[in-house]
Amino acid sequence: MQSNNPVFRRSEEFNRSGANAYGNQTYAGNGYPGYSNDPSQWGVGTPGGPAQQTPATTGPMTIDSVVQKTAITLGVVILTALATWIAMPEVTETTAETALPTVGAAATIGALGAFALSMVNSFKRVISPALVLVFAAFEGVALGALSLLFNVMYPGVVQGAVIGTFAAFAGTLAAYKVLNIQVTPKFRMMVTAAVLGMVGLAVMELVLGLFGAQIGFFGVGTGLSLVFAVVGLVLGVFMLIMDFDFVEQGIANGLPERESWRAAFAMTVSLVWIYTNLLRILAFFQQD
Repeated sequence: MQSNNPVFRRSEEFNRSGANAYGNQTYAGNGYPGYSNDPSQWGVGTPGGPAQQTPATTGPMTIDSVVQKTAITLGVVILTALATWIAMPEVTETTAETALPTVGAAATIGALGAFALSMVNSFKRVISPALVLVFAAFEGVALGALSLLFNVMYPGVVQGAVIGTFAAFAGTLAAYKVLNIQVTPKFRMMVTAAVLGMVGLAVMELVLGLFGAQIGFFGVGTGLSLVFAVVGLVLGVFMLIMDFDFVEQGIANGLPERESWRAAFAMTVSLVWIYTNLLRILAFFQQD
């Protein structure tokens, strides 16, 4: 099964054929070279000869391992966000002139670091738990500073966005299981194309902002920004559905436990995407 999701596309395990709902077949030894399902062909090599490649000794990916890794990754995001919020200078009418540049710089540095590491993790064939956690730390810095700014300008929206994000996760998971949602290749391709399109627009908006020009796709005060925030929220839910599907198929294929970190990374990206768009939506309706 070939994925159009860049998070999973570089994973040989996720794209490996397997006996799953799509009716594909499993290669001998689950696709690992030099490993056969026939015990008569097993061996440890000969003294002085080249060592034979052996499969990883870790167990398969399970629901528990995915939940654990996702909880660790989200925990790093939340703790880093709280630490950033506390470490930032207090933003008041008298301190705004000096405090806002510091908070804005933290949000920018965190966002750029998280974006760079998200690209590395998305296209890395062998997932690195350390890089996933560093990504989570940068993401936490960005979210902590951004949430502080929104809380100052629109009191109460942060709590609402946090509750809404976890409600979206629970509701999407329930709908995926109860309604037995099937993720087709066409669905994956459309969602991935839409997400990449929004990322491209965000980069263009950032570049234009450096020259003092903005279109207003990702602000708060215009109807156009609200439309893009709603579209972004819907795409975030679709991204979660894709994440659930890949986890389900990955467990069915007996993937190694390390791939739980890839699933954790993907779901963290989706939840952050949902949270930031909820912030903008709630802020829009709280304007004077």
